[in-house]
Amino acid sequence: MADSLPIKAERTSDPSIGEVEHVGPVLEGELIDDSLPQPRQRKLRRGFARRWKHAQRAEPVTRARSVVLYRVRKAPQDVARLVWFVLRGNWRWLVKFWTWATYADLRADARRARLTGDIEARRTAQELIRSDATARWAKAGIVLRRLAITARTVAPVVAILWTVEEFMNREDMWPWLAEFYAELEVLWSGVARVAPLALCAVPAVWALAAAFEGRDRDPGATWLVHPERQDAASWVDERMVSKAWAHLGISALTRFFKEGGELAYIVAARKDGDGTYVQVRLHLGVTADMVTAQRPKLAANLGRATLETWPTTGEEDGILDLWIADKGALNGGAGVWPLLPAGRVDLFNGVPFGLTQRGRIINAPLIGVNWLIGGRPGQGKSSALRTLLLGAALDPTAELWAFIMGESPDFAPFTPRLSRYRIGLDDAVAEATLRALADLLTEMERRGKVLGRRPGSPPKVSRKLADDRSLGLHPLVCAIDECHELFQHPEYGPAAAETAVKLIKRGRKYGIVVLLATQSPTRDSIPREITRNVSCSVAFSVADQIANDGLLGSGKYRAGIRATELRPNVDRGTCVAVGVTDAAFELIRTFYIPFEDGIDQVSPVVTRAVEAVAEDGREIVAAEPEAASIDHLADVAQVLRGEPRMRTQEVLSRLADHNPADYDGWTPSRLAGALAEHGVRPAKSHGLMVIRSDDVAQALAARDSE
Repeated sequence: MADSLPIKAERTSDPSIGEVEHVGPVLEGELIDDSLPQPRQRKLRRGFARRWKHAQRAEPVTRARSVVLYRVRKAPQDVARLVWFVLRGNWRWLVKFWTWATYADLRADARRARLTGDIEARRTAQELIRSDATARWAKAGIVLRRLAITARTVAPVVAILWTVEEFMNREDMWPWLAEFYAELEVLWSGVARVAPLALCAVPAVWALAAAFEGRDRDPGATWLVHPERQDAASWVDERMVSKAWAHLGISALTRFFKEGGELAYIVAARKDGDGTYVQVRLHLGVTADMVTAQRPKLAANLGRATLETWPTTGEEDGILDLWIADKGALNGGAGVWPLLPAGRVDLFNGVPFGLTQRGRIINAPLIGVNWLIGGRPGQGKSSALRTLLLGAALDPTAELWAFIMGESPDFAPFTPRLSRYRIGLDDAVAEATLRALADLLTEMERRGKVLGRRPGSPPKVSRKLADDRSLGLHPLVCAIDECHELFQHPEYGPAAAETAVKLIKRGRKYGIVVLLATQSPTRDSIPREITRNVSCSVAFSVADQIANDGLLGSGKYRAGIRATELRPNVDRGTCVAVGVTDAAFELIRTFYIPFEDGIDQVSPVVTRAVEAVAEDGREIVAAEPEAASIDHLADVAQVLRGEPRMRTQEVLSRLADHNPADYDGWTPSRLAGALAEHGVRPAKSHGLMVIRSDDVAQALAARDSE
């Protein structure tokens, strides 16, 4: 409708006109139908205004505006700081030049050597000063001599050119000589134009270089970018590392910093996964071991927990690698195992095992390596072994054996996928495990012969060879949990340790993988040769240095690779691993696949693994039948053959011929242990240890009468 105004109606009673209704001021207008489309000019203007206001409130615009306003407000301080950087940069250059010119660093070394009474170090520093001074003067003489030769060569040429130019006209010169002078004039005019610009640019370049030299090394150059950082609590830079080292209480370091020394960073502080990595070249008198020994104090100086600070020895004793985790980055588990919902595994590519300290998923290698896993009870040892075995089960070509030297049900769901499986603490399980190791040794020799007959004699089993069923070179994984019970067994322990060492040394090339787990990583429970030759060592929380080096290898504790820093229960599932990657060590949060408290996520994966084997056209060989127990006493009586007495070595030789599968590799002590169970002991006759037939016969008779 048109614009409406209040209208007052009046009536007149003039008889000549009649009764007429008088309406107030008449306005010209146009009736508008509300049902028709209405003009939207005003709405468009309003929409544009709203969008403009929204754009002004947008995050990038707001951030840019705030940064510009902040920089304008801080402009005087920035200018003053830049001036200070230029002055400090020139001062640093002057100090460096003075140090170089006066040999201040070498003289300081000589002075320290004189104060400490180190005559050899003092003599070495003085000889370095003399030899370097001689070399400097020799270089200065060479430079002066070359300048003199250049001057003697160039000066006559310049004099001749000047004389010709002065006394001859260009028209009288040879054409080529006139062109030469013309080109010289062009060149000189160009130099005359560029030289003033270069002279003006030199101060600016000098100031810029001086500012760069004298700059602060604050994290992120906050004075140029933003007044604050959101990750300031986790940020670590060289200045913070140097300050933390200066307060470690190491006398050589403290003296070094008091004398104005600066750490030499081979690798400057840079982001590395969920933390910061730094590599430092240590100065004279300081080794990496001295810093790693102060790890708790270093962590405190950096504002970190001990578990979040990892100083380790680098390629040399004078190089230290330092990795500092972001605050709280190591809290929590590794998450869901990637293969839990679906997927297969190629053992030649590894098995998802956990997250490294840098937050990356690590594929643990299995082919070509062997594993030793240990730690305190309840810290994740069996769970880690279960993860590796479960990953191996998802490779349809793999054959799995498992021997549990205890009554733990952790591996019960694997039964449908296992070719051999024994569990228990009795002697029969130890004997079956020893027999399995011996069978693996025999299989290793067979595989070596098969590879030797292949074209080119391949040095190891590959994926292509493993897929060829006619060769029988498929991956064979044998897991032994609580292996210390086997190696400490009075009867089968020595032979088991000897066989395991042979397998670990040579079997890895033939697709045979041995996985060992223990909660007693001592020198007595784990043979030293196993620790030395195993490829991948994993240590969960351990009690002391002996257990640490018993798992990870000799000298690892001293190098700063310490599972003793892992807190029991708090860091459950977190381990220190050596050999899993090319790095010196990895701090791994292992994947956890629940099998407890009514939650079973292992069985569905095993079922999927069995189905994968069937789909691949293979079959799982049933577990071996229980072998009849061996009667050692009867075997000894049989090989004596009625002789009144026989040397122990002769008895062992005949036993090996009688039953090589069981007696091959027996030692006199093991034979004595087996006979001692029946009350028979070897006796000495004419200086030799012998076994009497009468003693064996009496033992047989006494046993039969029971």
